[in-house]
Amino acid sequence: MEIIRKEMKLCMSCMEEHEVEIVRRSECSVYKGEEVDYEAVYEYCDRTQEYLEMEDMISQNDIAMKNAYRRKKGLLTTEDILAIRRKYNISQSDLAKMLGCGEKTITRYESHQIQDVVYDKMLKKIDTDPEWFLTLLKESRGSMALKAYERYYINAANILRGQKDDYLRKSILAQYAEYIDNEDYCGNKEPDLDVVVDTVNYLARRVQELYLVKLVKLMWYADALSFKRYDHSITGLAYQKMPMGTVPIAYQSIIQLEGINYEEIEFDNGGIGLKFHDSGRIGSGLTDDNKKILDDVIRDCGNISRRKIVERIHGEKAYMETCENRVIPYHLAKDLSLA
Repeated sequence: MEIIRKEMKLCMSCMEEHEVEIVRRSECSVYKGEEVDYEAVYEYCDRTQEYLEMEDMISQNDIAMKNAYRRKKGLLTTEDILAIRRKYNISQSDLAKMLGCGEKTITRYESHQIQDVVYDKMLKKIDTDPEWFLTLLKESRGSMALKAYERYYINAANILRGQKDDYLRKSILAQYAEYIDNEDYCGNKEPDLDVVVDTVNYLARRVQELYLVKLVKLMWYADALSFKRYDHSITGLAYQKMPMGTVPIAYQSIIQLEGINYEEIEFDNGGIGLKFHDSGRIGSGLTDDNKKILDDVIRDCGNISRRKIVERIHGEKAYMETCENRVIPYHLAKDLSLA
């Protein structure tokens, strides 16, 4: 028995006013043929040594017993269902409309009624798949108030955006698994994608007409210069030698990270370029030393043309001594042309 708290009140067991203990104790019951263990709450009178189950406790203990049954059967508990609603900030009646069930169904699921397997699977899918939530929401648009619909849509879209970014980050880091253990490939630093996003925005904020080719060259110079001065890179990215210069591993995915903004620009010759803009994100990933490195790189290379920066990269020892399509070792940055 665990004492939760004590209250001075009229005890309904001995019918005298005294300090009554509110306690929690383990119970075992049989529900739908299944034996379930759960924690029940009672009032306890130490004078009569009796446990009393008050009206609110009867309901609370019944839900606790049914939640124990739900867990045993792999079903969502009342708290789980409530958490899903709070996640999307959706009302009970509107969630019921989306699922195509009675208006009071979710209300009952969040209390005493145990949901069937079909609805349980639907609720679990909504929880893990905000894109499917949006699909159901759109199908139910006409059955709910416009302001409520817009609120639900914005919440779900934000969740989806964050979920995609989490997946993208895991995918990028998975591509770095073979490089992380080699400190010479990542510059004595594990890849830090928050710092990567902050670095891109810092460059986009200070360099006019920043396109992809120039961006990745400036990032390599910044990481290489940081390694030259401090024996560690800024971002932890590994760079590959390509015909057009240095390119971060997984750069196609990196530029899709939340917080990095660019637009596609069509050139007169029919080509397409990716032009990067400051997203306005104010990150705290960059140290003063990092910013000094970036400022120095921008001063030396920020205003030169794409062709000039590619030529400069091609003349760096680190580039020349690395085989085509291989990762450029950071120790070669000690001979970087930038001081």
